[in-house]
Amino acid sequence: MHCTAIFTILLCPTPLLASSVFRCVDDQGHITFTRHGCTESQQQHIQNAYNPRPGSGAAVPLAIPQPTNTSPPASSNASSLTIVGEQQDGCDNAVTGNARREAIIRKQVRAGMTRNDVESALGKPERISRRNGQTTYHYVSKHNSERRTVSFDQNDCVAGKR
Repeated sequence: MHCTAIFTILLCPTPLLASSVFRCVDDQGHITFTRHGCTESQQQHIQNAYNPRPGSGAAVPLAIPQPTNTSPPASSNASSLTIVGEQQDGCDNAVTGNARREAIIRKQVRAGMTRNDVESALGKPERISRRNGQTTYHYVSKHNSERRTVSFDQNDCVAGKR
């Protein structure tokens, strides 16, 4: 019985405080960190990540600030342009974020919503009609036989509701 207890303790896994992470660098110098390895076109380096338990020793700094270089790298092309943007939903992002979620939860339709947004809010329509490049969803309430239509423009964005 004494040996069983010792054997059981030896088989218990110990918590890991460190993990190996791969640092992948591509030809343009972009860096990606992953636990699954790098692609063949990237250079792979092992980056040790140590995450000590709080209160287990001296404080560990989260980052060491590096001096910033305000001049562009020598290898950069002066005519290169970097554009940072957002994903377009095809409706000029007229309804986004909290407004979209709130409308869907309240089963409301707002101008600028996509067809997917309307189907998330109201479900699949009873009937779909198309006329002159405009699509209309027809809904009939099962509770009080109320009819509702939602019209979409040529970009599949809510154009209006009745």
